[in-house]
Amino acid sequence: MRLASLLLLPALLTGCSLFAPAPDKSGSTTQTTAPVTAVYRATEWQNLPAWPGEQLQASWSAWLKSCEKLARRADWQTPCANAAALTNPDDAAIQTFFETHFSPWQIESSTGSKTGLVTGYYEALLTGSLTPKPGSVPLYGVPEDMLTLELGSVYPELKGKRLRGRLEGKKVLPYWSRADIEQGTPPVKGEVLAWADDAVDAFFLQIQGSGRVQMEDGSLLRLGYADQNGHPYRSIGKWLVDNGEMTLDQASMQSIRAWGQANPQRLNEMLNTNPSYVFFRILPNNADGAIGALNVPLTDAASIAIDPKFTPLGSPVYLATTRPDTGAAMNRLVQAQDTGGAIRGPVRADFFWGFGKDAGALAGNMKQRGEMWLLWPKGVALPGTP
Repeated sequence: MRLASLLLLPALLTGCSLFAPAPDKSGSTTQTTAPVTAVYRATEWQNLPAWPGEQLQASWSAWLKSCEKLARRADWQTPCANAAALTNPDDAAIQTFFETHFSPWQIESSTGSKTGLVTGYYEALLTGSLTPKPGSVPLYGVPEDMLTLELGSVYPELKGKRLRGRLEGKKVLPYWSRADIEQGTPPVKGEVLAWADDAVDAFFLQIQGSGRVQMEDGSLLRLGYADQNGHPYRSIGKWLVDNGEMTLDQASMQSIRAWGQANPQRLNEMLNTNPSYVFFRILPNNADGAIGALNVPLTDAASIAIDPKFTPLGSPVYLATTRPDTGAAMNRLVQAQDTGGAIRGPVRADFFWGFGKDAGALAGNMKQRGEMWLLWPKGVALPGTP
């Protein structure tokens, strides 16, 4: 599973927690023990806003990519086999297919909310080279000295959880933080895959999880997430807001970049407030999109990242939100093909806009409210039910 989107852009702006602090009688705050859960409410197709939505052909293409993985599972074999049997379906045929094979369930939070945060991400474009230049920063492959400890092998209840570390003598210590790595305190034992011309671009590449580096000769090197140093993500957008450098409604990828350009002497201070650091791998430089956690190429404007605890990875989702540029309604049949460390909660989605600067502009400004409907195969038990 690719974990690139552990560090998606929304983490810049919001710190999402499944546990909300509550005041006690003394006025201080304590941690609640009841986690937020999802509630799935059955509904009718006509209740989905503007169903079947916009750009159905892109949605269908993304669905067929999901089936490359889902068709191996018994519950998904029938809809995937019937999808493969359709040749160049038009919008009406696509609508009929989903209405025939799936039932819509609105996803709500156990807190009673039907709406949640919808953000955006994209595949970044940087400039760089294979050799260092003044001001350039390295983009590392996975270090040879970084240990990965699978907790589920000892504690079954922690299956899928892992720690990263390093050996110092006979002790296992946390792996180096971003500040350590950037300052060159330890010799990172990882291959430098490329050198990025701009430190902020390199940082945002780690947030997006994948991107392409344009070399001086015009060629492109495609990089994707390979691993992470194990430190938690800390929001640099929140740091700027907390320090009075901008307001929350001003915080965006563009405004954060502008602040860095206006305050070069404090750039490292800002970036190093986030101890997390991402390592990359070289990907084939083909026409397909970035690879998501489902391990299929993402489709522009038809793939989303979700919290898999509430929205099963690979499932179709109907998303009703608004555009970040015009505010107009945006209703899309999308595919849950990615995950993200900042994507937490039942009604939470990160919308993949595609590749390049135009996609980045849309993604960087997207902080919308939205509703989500899980489209689940008929006759199959819902997530979390017997």
